[in-house]
Amino acid sequence: MAGSQIERALSLLESLTRDARGVQMQALADELDIPKSATHRMLAELMRLGYVRQDALTSRYRLSTKLVALGFRYLANSGADVVQPILDALAETSGELVRLGVIEGERQTWIAKSQGARSGLRYDPDMGRDAPLFYTASGHAWLASMSDAEALELVVRQGIADPAEFGPNAPRNQQELLQRLALARQQGYAWVMESSSLGTAALAAVVRHPFGGRVIGVLSIAGPSARLPLACIEQLAPELLAAAEELSAASPASELFA
Repeated sequence: MAGSQIERALSLLESLTRDARGVQMQALADELDIPKSATHRMLAELMRLGYVRQDALTSRYRLSTKLVALGFRYLANSGADVVQPILDALAETSGELVRLGVIEGERQTWIAKSQGARSGLRYDPDMGRDAPLFYTASGHAWLASMSDAEALELVVRQGIADPAEFGPNAPRNQQELLQRLALARQQGYAWVMESSSLGTAALAAVVRHPFGGRVIGVLSIAGPSARLPLACIEQLAPELLAAAEELSAASPASELFA
C-alpha cells in the first residue's frame, strides 16, 4: 500500500473500526498490504498514544475510546445538534421534505425535518405525529427490521385507520403488507407511491445505534409523486442510506436520540 506514514496510520485506524472484537496483526498487515514489522511499529505507537489497545487474552488489537471521546468533544462544541446538518444536506440533494422519526417503545414519532422544496407543492405534515405503520414508507422501513410476526403484532396494536383515508396504492390486507416488507428487506429501504394519500410518494430507511445495531430512528424523503417517480426514488435511495449511516454514527452525540 502506497502512502505516507500518516496515511498508513489512518488506514489502520479505519480498519480497526470494522470489528469491535479486535483484529489480529497479521490480518491488518494483509489488508493494508504492508510488512508485519511496519504494522507492529504503528500499532505500538498508537498504543503509546492511547488510540489502540491489545487484548491480553486474544492478542487482537482494537480501538480505545479516545477517538470517540475526541469526536464527541468536537460535536459538543459545535453549537448545534449534529442531526440537523445531515437532514439539511439530504433535503438539499433531494429537493424534497426530509423527516426523522425516533423510536420510543412501540412508537415512531417524527421529531425533526428539513424542507428541500423551494417552490411549487410542498409536502409538509406536522411534526410530533406518530408515523402510521400500515401504509407509510417510514412505517414499512421500521416494520421490515422485525420479523413478520412482530411487525403484524405491532400494526394491530397501533390500529389501522379507515381505509378511506389511505391512498389508492396502500396495502389492502396483511399479506400485501408483508410483501412490501419483504421488498424493503431486499432493497435495504422502503418506498411507497400514493399509499399514504393520493399524489404523494416517499422512501425511508432505518437508523441503527452504532453500538449494538438496534433501530433508533427512521429517515425518510417525501414529496409529490409527480416529482418522485420510481426512477427518482431509486436514484435517491443511495443518498438516503448514506445519510442514515451518518445519523447512526452521530446519534450518541445528539439529544434527539437520548
